[in-house]
Amino acid sequence: MFSIVFPGQGSQKIGMIKDFYEKYELVKRLFKDADAILNVPITKIIFEGPESKLNLTENTQPAIFLASYCIFEIIKKEFGYDFKKFKYFAGHSLGEYSALACVGSINFEDTLKILQKRGKFMQEAVPSGEGAMLAVLGIASKELDKILEMNNKKYQCFIANDNSNLQVVVSGLKKDINLLSNDLNNKKIKNLNLNVSAPFHCKYMKTASEKMISYINDLKMNELEKPIISNVTANETSSLKEIKSLLISQIEKKVRWLESVEYMINNGVKNFVEIGPGKVLTGLIKRINKNVNVSSINSEEDIKLLIND
Repeated sequence: MFSIVFPGQGSQKIGMIKDFYEKYELVKRLFKDADAILNVPITKIIFEGPESKLNLTENTQPAIFLASYCIFEIIKKEFGYDFKKFKYFAGHSLGEYSALACVGSINFEDTLKILQKRGKFMQEAVPSGEGAMLAVLGIASKELDKILEMNNKKYQCFIANDNSNLQVVVSGLKKDINLLSNDLNNKKIKNLNLNVSAPFHCKYMKTASEKMISYINDLKMNELEKPIISNVTANETSSLKEIKSLLISQIEKKVRWLESVEYMINNGVKNFVEIGPGKVLTGLIKRINKNVNVSSINSEEDIKLLIND
C-alpha cells in the first residue's frame, strides 16, 4: 500500500525543477500562471534567486507548492500514471496544502493565493529577527518536553515539529532559543539553528492563525478523492469542515509528523513517495521505520522508476 507525501519549508533551493521547466510546456505554463496569480516574479526568484528572496516565507510557501504540484501534474498527465493505489495523501506543514491541491480539493490558483497570504501573515507575526527555530538531534520529543518543562521559567520554547524519533524542532523567541541551545550544549545534545524567518507552529503564530480564519473559511474546496493525514491530529480525515478548522489551528500547533507516519504504517502503508523538491521527508520516514520503502521524485528518471515499480 502507498502514501504520497509533500515537503514543507526548508526544501527549497535555487534552480529547483528547472529540468522539468525546460522540457515540459505544462510546467512553463504553470510557472507563467503563478507569476500572474501571485503578482510576483516567482519564476525568476526560483531560478535566479537571490536565496534571501526565495527564503522569504511569503515566497517560499507558494514556491515549494508550485514545484511539488508541477511534478505531480507531470507524473499524472505526461506519464499517465494512476494514483488510485495510493491510500493517503499527506504533507509537512505547507505540504498539507500541496496534498489538498493534488488530491483535487483546492484548485491551483486558490492554493497559490492562500499560501502567499499564509506566508505573509506568519512572517509578520513576530518582528523580523526576534524569532528562531532550533533542530534538536538524537533526542525524542518526550525527553525534550521534560527539559522545556523543567526550565519554563528560564525560557519559553515550544516543540514545533515532532519529525522523527531523533529529530525535534523547537520554536521560540531568539533570546529563549539561545538559552535552550546553551543548556543542550552543556548536556552534549546536538542542536542546530535553522535558517528561518519566524518561530513557526507555536503560540507566537496566534495573530497569523487569526488573520487566516476568514481566508480559509471562504476557501472553495471540493470533496477529497483520498483522505489526507492532518498535521494537527496525526489522523486521517475527508471532512471539509474539519479540514478547514485544522488548517487554521495548524499554524500555531506542532506538526505531528512522527505520529502521522506511524498512523499510515499502522494502517497498512509500506511505500512512501515524496513529491517535491529535496528528500527531507524520505529521510525522516526511513528514520522512523527502516522496514518501509521510500522514494523521492526529483527527476524524470525518478518518475520512470515509480511507474515501473
